[in-house]
Amino acid sequence: MFETSLTRKLNIKYPIFQAPMAGGPTTPELVAAVSNAGGLGNLGAGYLTPKQLRNTIHKIRKLTDRPFGVNLFVFEQPEESEEETMKEMSDYLDFYRNELGIPQSPALRKYSESFEEQVQVVLEESVPVFSFTFGIPSPDMIQSMKQRGTFVVGTATTVDEAIQLEASGADAIVAQGSEAGGHRGTFLKNVSDSLIGLMALVPQMVDRVSVPVIASGGIMDGRGLVASLTLGASAVQMGTAFLACTESGAHPTYKQQILSANEDATEITRAYSGKAARGIQTKFMRNMHAYPGKIPPYPIQHVMTKDIRQASAMANNPEYMSLWAGQGLRLANDQSAATIIKQTIDQAKKLIEDRK
Repeated sequence: MFETSLTRKLNIKYPIFQAPMAGGPTTPELVAAVSNAGGLGNLGAGYLTPKQLRNTIHKIRKLTDRPFGVNLFVFEQPEESEEETMKEMSDYLDFYRNELGIPQSPALRKYSESFEEQVQVVLEESVPVFSFTFGIPSPDMIQSMKQRGTFVVGTATTVDEAIQLEASGADAIVAQGSEAGGHRGTFLKNVSDSLIGLMALVPQMVDRVSVPVIASGGIMDGRGLVASLTLGASAVQMGTAFLACTESGAHPTYKQQILSANEDATEITRAYSGKAARGIQTKFMRNMHAYPGKIPPYPIQHVMTKDIRQASAMANNPEYMSLWAGQGLRLANDQSAATIIKQTIDQAKKLIEDRK
């Protein structure tokens, strides 16, 4: 009933992808649980060192013999950020550091892991599925993946981005609707000009590209699955639905916020990382609205706020944590990943059968 071009190509039972949420939620246990339940588990590996990435892939393989994916952030050269801009931000952030009792104005380490070295690990490990966000890797990189038999998936927030991804050699495209949690994958225009709702985005994208489209944004259960397949998607990608599940590595306070927040609790912000991302509103986000200076670009701001986010988590204080989440919050639950997939499929089957 739920066989699509993607389930056949990837040899998975159900057209359900678990979103690759970087920063801790996508543990080896979560990735493997989703794959073992018939979906496609995905590791959000953007912040992992090459060594950590390799070790995590090995852990996943010990837990499942089913296909899984690894997602990386396409490297972005940090924009020229004047030292004065960074100093002003660091001074501003010292207020929060003082409140959390941590050292002020810490020295900044490197801004990001080496994308090339991360990609090399994915190539060497012959990962079944490689997905990427924030742009398009080089043609050579994509071809190297495909020559190894790796299925390549890009992320698009507009039809024009999808067209470019297909031209680059992507085997499938994630259609990231404006409802989606986490960082926006926009790479052609301003984020504010690329906030297309999923219901409008998917059919337009399906009509303009020939590769499979994966619907992502606000999908939490069987209703979202059936709707997405009806619109022409070949699979769905669910992130917030798995954030509070048993195998998720999200901080307990983060999980509590997911389970107690409503659909109107999120907004898109650059406060934490310098790149637009949807998350649950916090005191830090609200205060940053009033910040008179310029927020340094990604990944500089991400590194500058890291100590604050970590200290806030240690203190179980959600007000300074980055609580990425989509707009389907009321539908989240804390069951196991396998249960979430089973309930999604059971609900979808019932919906289809009831229409006959």
